[in-house]
Amino acid sequence: MDHSLEQLDYKGVFKYFCEISQIPRGSGNEKAISDYLVSFAKAHQIEYTQDDANNVIMIKSATPGCENYPAIILQGHMDMVCEKRNEYTHDFSKDEIKLIVEGDILHADGTTLGADNGIAVAYILALFSDNGLVHPRLEAIMTTEEETGMHGAKALDLSHLQGKCLINLDSEEEGYLLCSCAGGLTGTSTLSVNRFLTNGKKVKVSIGGLQGGHSGMDIDKNRSNATKLLGRLLFDLREKIPFGLINMQGGFKDNVIPREANAELIITAEDVNGLKEKYSEIHKVISDIAIEYSQELSSSEPQLSVMVEDLGDGEYNPLHPATFEKLLFLLINIPNGVQVMSSEIGDLVETSLNLGIFHTLEDKVEFCTSVRSSKSSSKYHISNQLDYMTSFLGGDYIVRAEYPAWEFQKSSALRDHLQLIYNKLYGKDMKVCAIHAGLECGLILEKIPELDVVSIGPDITAVHTIEEKISVSSAIRVYQFVEKIISDKIGE
Repeated sequence: MDHSLEQLDYKGVFKYFCEISQIPRGSGNEKAISDYLVSFAKAHQIEYTQDDANNVIMIKSATPGCENYPAIILQGHMDMVCEKRNEYTHDFSKDEIKLIVEGDILHADGTTLGADNGIAVAYILALFSDNGLVHPRLEAIMTTEEETGMHGAKALDLSHLQGKCLINLDSEEEGYLLCSCAGGLTGTSTLSVNRFLTNGKKVKVSIGGLQGGHSGMDIDKNRSNATKLLGRLLFDLREKIPFGLINMQGGFKDNVIPREANAELIITAEDVNGLKEKYSEIHKVISDIAIEYSQELSSSEPQLSVMVEDLGDGEYNPLHPATFEKLLFLLINIPNGVQVMSSEIGDLVETSLNLGIFHTLEDKVEFCTSVRSSKSSSKYHISNQLDYMTSFLGGDYIVRAEYPAWEFQKSSALRDHLQLIYNKLYGKDMKVCAIHAGLECGLILEKIPELDVVSIGPDITAVHTIEEKISVSSAIRVYQFVEKIISDKIGE
């Protein structure tokens, strides 16, 4: 643990965060972190369960004299989004996250930090290891695969829990009390492709330097989708110079706005000199298009870069022109970004979608889109639109990783309780709001409908990106707030 971070720490919150940062925990690779949590529970003589999905539930009995007070459930997820700089060799399946402390800010070295939602796990471990804390029965739910469809939450068995109040710790702005979130689904469109062999020069076109971001919380920030922008570039390019498409890919996670995308093209000519001339021509045309895009996006994407590389002459197997036209048609016309703003809550996105993953394979091309909406009818409409467009072109469409919205409740004793405590501590009110991102609250409410649920968290910025940061002081204040919530609940 970094000495400066140790000096800033409070009751082991960041001690535990550092420990879990040493354990690979990308979505779908949570067995090691799950086992670590089990080891923690055993070492502290805490009741626990670990299910087949690697979810871990811990239960800490009430301290003497507090047995008759209502149990409180704390909840977060143990997995993280794995993004890194292209030039980094970091292997998320085995390498630890390298932490960097700069003043009050904690971030990672060229990768996502995993504060989303590692800070929740650290909070729970700190609370459950604090034998000086006076508290009612505490129940903690730590789930897996939240970032890729909430599969852990879907597999939960909560029948043995007693709590009727749940505090989700997966929010990312201090002072905000979340009481509603969007539902979502992931839709995958697949088109079969035909290829043919031909000779020519392979040219790689890469788009990079974009801001990217969380496909829910950052979707309204006017950030360009690298895959969509590259599709536009190919569309503009085909009007100026003939080429074929060999491969194209963009994005790695459906819930992350793609920062980078690249395509391998082929140009043909009668001889080597002709290929050199064609390459000079296509390089010039793409450079001109890049200048145009840079001027257009100078405010929203100031670091936009477009690179062109000569990958050599040879025999290649580009897509058949008819296949390419279908692919390009869908890539250009598939909706993306904010679709509807809420008419009920100011500045809240109601419905959006993000083309998060696109890649061509030998025999098919796949589009993977994250759809979000606080209105289920709108969510299904967008999904049906994607299905219709894909089917019209002869492709297949499937839905996976669907989860429900968490609907706002007009009355909430827990919400009132947190607002009262916050006002006492800081002399100001928490802002009650909704978020255009998916939380596991809706799924948990399906299992325990009578739950009173809120979500809070510290200041975390640029989640799902390599710029992810957490404020240490904010994280500690929120932890102290949680301590106060737990102890004040006793005095009711």
